[in-house]
This record gives sequence, C-alpha cells and structure tokens, in this order.
Amino acid sequence: MYLCPMKPLILITNDDGYRAGGIRALIETALPFGEVLVVAPAEGQSGMSHAMTVKTPLRLEKRSAAPDCVQYVCTGTPVDCVKIALNRLVDRPPSLLLAGINHGSNSSASVLYSGTMAAAMEGCMSHIPGIGFSLSDHAPNADFSPYLEQVGNIIRKVLQHGLRKGTCLNVNIPKIPVSDMKGTRICRQARGYWREEFERRTDPNQREYFWLTGEFYNEEPDAEDTDEWALSRHYISIVPVQIDMTCYDSMKSLKRIFEK
Repeated sequence: MYLCPMKPLILITNDDGYRAGGIRALIETALPFGEVLVVAPAEGQSGMSHAMTVKTPLRLEKRSAAPDCVQYVCTGTPVDCVKIALNRLVDRPPSLLLAGINHGSNSSASVLYSGTMAAAMEGCMSHIPGIGFSLSDHAPNADFSPYLEQVGNIIRKVLQHGLRKGTCLNVNIPKIPVSDMKGTRICRQARGYWREEFERRTDPNQREYFWLTGEFYNEEPDAEDTDEWALSRHYISIVPVQIDMTCYDSMKSLKRIFEK
C-alpha cells in the first residue's frame, strides 16, 4: 500500500467539489501533520446532508499521487466519498477525517443540511475523529489563507488529544480580518431556522420554475453560549456534534405517556 504506517493518516473530503478553493487550502494545511488521502466529489454537493448514492454506480478516479498525498475524485456525495475511502482505499483507520473548508457557514440549523458535516459524522460512525471546517464566505474565489494558521492549530490539538467517541467538531470561521479575531469559543448550536421562499420564475421557453431563496432566523440572538453569538462577536465557533440524536430530556415524560 502507498501509505506509510509511521505517519498519521488524514482523510479529507468536502461538499463543494474537488476543484473548490477550500479543499485546496485544507490539503495544504493538513500535509505537515501526516499522510493525506483526498476523496472529493466530482461536482458540488452542497445541501446533500447524509445522502448516499444507491441507484447509480459510483466511479472513482485517481487524480494525482505524491509521497504524502494521494487524491481521488468520486462521482457521489460527501458521505459516498468517506464510505468508499474507508472500504476500498485504506489499509488502516485514518487518524483524522477533515471536511471542508466549506464556502459558507454551517452554524446553527445549517448543520442539518450540510454535506460537509455529514462527512465528518460519517467518520464518527467508524470511530474516526472528525472536523468540519467552514468559512463565512460563499464566494467561489474566497481567500482562505489568512485563517489557515487557526485551522492548523485545531487540527494539531485534535490529533494530540483526540475526541470523545461518536463526536466530531463543527468549526465555523467568521470572515473578518485576522487582526480582529478574538480566538476560539466552545459553543452549542443556536436555535434557529431558515425562512425559505420559492421564487416563481419563467425560463426562456416560458415554462414556470421555482428557485429556493430565504434567510436565517436566529431564535435566541442574545444567548451568549451559541455559535451564532460567537461568530457575530469575532470568535471561531467550535460545536461538538454527536451522532446520537436521542432527546434524553424527553424520555421520562414520554415513558409516562406511552409505557402504560
């Protein structure tokens, strides 16, 4: 196998596609920490969440190979990329799974839709520590370089200390000058939702179609322990996310209702 067992193995994917600037920046940042295996979608897969390809074949193409970095392109979703990497491309579990850097925030309720975070959570299912990185800049030509030192620091600390089993990190970086950055803050996910609208439009053939638009509504703008608050105050927000979605606080009352 092409991977040296003496170095940590880092698996990288994203949901913006292998051409995206964010994944190029993440690869550059991860390389000093070990050997890097990249398996990224052939096309953008934003908003795919934990979707998998089950009705069409997956195709995998090796794009490049170097002593410390091998890169593949996969025709599937971010979760497909993680699954096929773990099933067909590695001979040992990766020490770390990195997803991103996403073009745009994945704070609050956006975590539910994010292909970036779904990839990190897929790693959790195989007991692989994972980090999803996002920058609050949707531009295709977003400049990630000012923030790579902070990204590298987070990678180093997770490699040193690990994460609780079944947990990954949702890291969001505000688009501000680095000189204005106040540091990192461990947060909870803000309660909020997207107010969605579907604009009615007409194509050149006079056929009607709809385009998704909307804005995010923060239900608790004054709460000082949320990711939205941290980002608005110039902090990098770090939210620990778990794959166990059980609402334990509801179990006692529900037992009284249903277990009669």
